Amino acid sequence: MEEHGKDALTKVNVSVLSPEQQEQLRQFKIQTRISNEKYLRAHPEVDEIVGGFLRHLLMKRPSDIREFAADHFSSLTIPSGSVMKGNIDTD
Repeated sequence: MEEHGKDALTKVNVSVLSPEQQEQLRQFKIQTRISNEKYLRAHPEVDEIVGGFLRHLLMKRPSDIREFAADHFSSLTIPSGSVMKGNIDTD
């Protein structure tokens, strides 16, 4: 049975890989997670930016999320002190 939609793109049948390839994939995933975690810890502003966007999104509940995101991030400024200045509930 063929899968459709975005779930089909994210599911990988690792059984077609050799044991060595499966181990390489596992190690790659581990290293990617470690690298991502280090980056996010070094850049706490990412949490503030994404968190601010999600709060604003859930408060406004726009019908066109892509347009809302484009407007939200195009008005984002990064002055000294506060990452989210200028985008506190402008809609």
